[in-house]
Amino acid sequence: MQWLSSEREKRSVVPPSFWYFSIGGALMLLVYAIYKRDIVFTFGQSSGLFIYVRNLQLIRNANQRLARQTTSEKSETISIAVAPSAATTDRLRKAA
Repeated sequence: MQWLSSEREKRSVVPPSFWYFSIGGALMLLVYAIYKRDIVFTFGQSSGLFIYVRNLQLIRNANQRLARQTTSEKSETISIAVAPSAATTDRLRKAA
């Protein structure tokens, strides 16, 4: 359910630390499954790893989107402060 919710919202709904611990646990179980030579156990653990890594990718993508938005908002503020629009320039001339 958590995976489907995250996919629907295009972001992870659980903190990143949870996914790192999940990857660590899944890797330990995967090593054990390989040691036991149990193909079903091995397949089950590898599919879980896919979900954990995917959630970390969703978190990274959301952070990158937020960083781009913040950067573009800052550049818009700077460009407005440095270069006023023609309408603003006209208003300033009329006021003077």
